[in-house]
Order: sequence, then structure tokens, then C-alpha cells
Amino acid sequence: MSITGNKTVVSSGHAEPTPSTTVIIAPSLSPQVKKPPSPSPQGITPPSPSPQDTPPSLVPFTAGVLLIISFVVIFILKARWHGKSEQDQQDVEDDHIKHVPGMPVRFSYQELCVATDNFNERLGRGGFGSVFKGKLGDGTQIAVKRLEKRGQGMSAFLAEAEAIGSLHHFNLVRLIGFCAEKSSRLLVFEYLSNGSLDNWIFTNVQGSFLDWQTRKEIILDIAKGLAYLHEYCRHTIIHLDVKPQNILLDSSFHAKIADFGLSKLINRDMSQVQISMRGTPGYLAPEWRQPLGRITVKVDIYSFGIVLLEIVCARRNVDQSQPESAFHLLTMLQKKGDHEDGVIDIVENLDEYTRSDREEITRMIKVAAWCLQDDPERRPLVSTVLKVLEGVMEVDSNIIYRFSHAMISSPPGNNHISSAPPPASVLSNPR
Repeated sequence: MSITGNKTVVSSGHAEPTPSTTVIIAPSLSPQVKKPPSPSPQGITPPSPSPQDTPPSLVPFTAGVLLIISFVVIFILKARWHGKSEQDQQDVEDDHIKHVPGMPVRFSYQELCVATDNFNERLGRGGFGSVFKGKLGDGTQIAVKRLEKRGQGMSAFLAEAEAIGSLHHFNLVRLIGFCAEKSSRLLVFEYLSNGSLDNWIFTNVQGSFLDWQTRKEIILDIAKGLAYLHEYCRHTIIHLDVKPQNILLDSSFHAKIADFGLSKLINRDMSQVQISMRGTPGYLAPEWRQPLGRITVKVDIYSFGIVLLEIVCARRNVDQSQPESAFHLLTMLQKKGDHEDGVIDIVENLDEYTRSDREEITRMIKVAAWCLQDDPERRPLVSTVLKVLEGVMEVDSNIIYRFSHAMISSPPGNNHISSAPPPASVLSNPR
């Protein structure tokens, strides 16, 4: 055997030469001799193996490796996606809320802290949170409601903000914007400088008193706002908590309905809804006595009738400071109802009103009695009430002056009944 260059020649002692084989020497390795294949029988040389031919033993090995790699890749991607969902779900939802068309302005929590001087001046407190006074950078005064019941998720809050933001009427408090950061839920409303109606219509509150013309305009404003909610917006909205504390007054004493914290939004093709009792004692319609009774917009009509009486008579519908005979306003109205011209006698200080004022007051009291009928079917729609107040229609001549007194307690303040938590479609304005 001899080695020449990179070729190794093997002498076998046979007369015929054997094929030579070239061995490639790897770097840093010593040359190795590869034995040539034995000659085939009968001098037939077998074909050289093709590079595409793979030994059968490598097929299952290769498939197994590919399968393992696939499993590893899928596992890694799944783990990364799961971790993102766990850690960033809130951020994803927050990002989604930014892209809802027609949404009010979105504020950061820090912006509202600055605007309210770290929530320094409280305007009021209700069943769903507190309201604070603030001012934006451009000088716009705002009322910020900080929701304190945190059971509501981001999607429910988004639905709520969308619903409130879609309400556009002069006699409804306007939603300017909102804040949704982690557990913080805040709603930003226009600020109304004269506060709530109850601070003005009752003579024993802060010594304030409104003249008859202003009271009449306030009644019209409330009716217009309710008519929009019941009959003219995209969905029918039953407010469910109409009372003087939820009527706000701007600098010109225009009235705007606020606090949709107990409201129910229903499709326009639905005339009634079955819900548990909610509202404020003293303003609750008789049909609430039925367990899970079928409720319509007429419960708001009843509450409006109570508010109308309180505005006209300048006193609360239940006043414990009054003698027993005048303790309950509806009891007085029921006694005077037998003589319709005598219903005005439930109003105190009649000497302060002119003859024309007295005629309008009598008309208003009759409208209130119409709204307070025990049978919801006998109560008018708010649009009908507006026509009567504007002198286009006459009051129903078949009013029944018999009123239910099952729920006569009406504690002052913001006490309310809500035997079930509000659903996702519930709206929340300042209380």
C-alpha cells in the first residue's frame, strides 16, 4: 500500500486493478483510509447511491424531530399569548374603549385629579358614588362623579358611557367625558351652578323661594326631558328615580334631569319590562307593590306627578313638620278632589298669587292628579302632559281623586330603594 497525495492505492495481488476511492480529509484530522466496496459478483458494479435517497432508518427519526419542534413552538406561543391575556387584558380593553366612535372625551385619572384639586370639593353623595366640582384647563367647570361600586367591569362601563353619551337634549345633564383606568371609573358632566331643585322649591330650605313663573318653566323643562327619554330617543329609557334631588338647575334656572343610576333602557318595541323595585319612597307608583311587576314608563309619570305637586305647593309630599291633617299632600288633594275648584286650597300663601296665576295653578294640580292615577293606563304620556301645559289640550275630565297610600314615607335626602344591582345597560349620572 502506498499513499500519494490525497489518493490511497491498494494492491491486492490480482492482475486486474480495483477501483480507487478518494478520501476527503477534514481540517485538523488525520487522513483516514476508507475501504473500497467488495467487487460484485460476476463483475457487476452496483450503482452509486443517489443523494436524494434517504436510509429508511432516518425517516421516523426526522419526523419525530419535526413533531417535537412543532410542539415546542406551539407551547411557547400559547404560553406567551396566555401571559399577555393575563397581564394585559385590562390594557387591551382600555385600548378598545378609545376606538368607539362618538364616545365622549376620555380623561386620564391624573387629569381629573388636577381638575378637581385632588377631589377636594364634594358637591354631593349618592347611592353609586360622590360628585366633585372641578375645572378643566380651558376654564370649563365640571362635575366629576366617582363611581364607588366596583362590581361593574370595563365592558359594562363602556356600554354605560356609550348610552349616556348618546343622550343629547337641553333638558338632560350633558356627559362631557369619562375616565377608565384599572379600578377607577369616573364620569365627567357639565356643572350646573344652582344645584338641585330641592334646594329652591321648599320654603324652609336655605330661605330660597322661586316665583310662580320660574316654577312653571321648571315644570315644562322636566316634562320635555322626560318626553325625550320616553318617546324621542333611540331607546326607551325609564328613569325610575324622578325627584327634586335629581333635577339640576343652571345659572338661568333651566331644569335638567340628572342621575340615571337606576334607569332602565329597553328596546322601543317593548312597552313594559319586568324588574325588581327601585326608586325613592314617596315617589314610587302603586304598581311597584306587585312582586316583579310589569313596569312601564308610567312609573315615571307618577313620580313626575308628585314632583309637580311639590313644585306648585312649595312643600314636600310628606312633611312631618305639618299638622296631622296636612301631613300627606295626596291625602289633602284627595279630600279637596270632590270639589275640583277647591283643589287649589292645598297651596299655602295663596294671597301671593294673582288671579291668572291661580287659574294656572289649578290647572297644574289637575295635571298632577291625572299623572297620579292608581291605574297606569289612566295616566297620560309625557307628550300629552306637555300639550296640556302648553294649552293645546285640556285636562282629562274623568280624573279619579282616590290615591294609593301604601308607600307614604318620603325621607328627605337621597335615600332610595334598589333591591337588585343595576344591569349593564343602567346609566349613571350625578345623584
